[in-house]
Amino acid sequence: MDIVRPNQEELEQILALSPQAIFEGTLGEAEPTIEKAKQLVEPLLKKGSYYLIATENNVITGWILLGGSKDHFSDKALGFIYELFVIEEFRGKGISKQLIKTGVEQLKQEGYSEIRLSVFDGNQVIKTYESLGFKNRTITMSISL
Repeated sequence: MDIVRPNQEELEQILALSPQAIFEGTLGEAEPTIEKAKQLVEPLLKKGSYYLIATENNVITGWILLGGSKDHFSDKALGFIYELFVIEEFRGKGISKQLIKTGVEQLKQEGYSEIRLSVFDGNQVIKTYESLGFKNRTITMSISL
C-alpha cells in the first residue's frame, strides 16, 4: 500500500465519492450531492488542507483529509482530521489505521502538538481511533423536538 498526495485526476475521483463518504460518516443523516460535498471540502483545500490517498496497484482504496485548525477557546493551533474514508470493498485490511498513522505523523512534522477530529457516535471507526490513542475530548448532545 502506498500513501501519497493525490494528483488532479485522483482528486476528482475523491470528490466524486465524497457524498458517499459524508453519508456514511454521518451514519446516514446527510445525503449530500457532489455540489454540497464540494461546498464543504473546497474551502478547506483553499486554506491549505490536503488529502492523502491510499492506493494499491494504482487504485484508490481510501483517503484522509488533513489540515490545520484552532481551538475556539484558546486559539491554540492544532492539526485536524476532517475526513477519513475507505472504499467498501477494501475495508477490513487496516487501511484506515495506516491512513490515520500517516496523517498523524504528517501533522506532527508540520509542528502540531495536538490533533483533533469529530466523529458521529456509533461510527465503527471510533474503535480504530481509540486504539491509536485518541480520547473523547468534548461531547455534543442533542434532543429531537
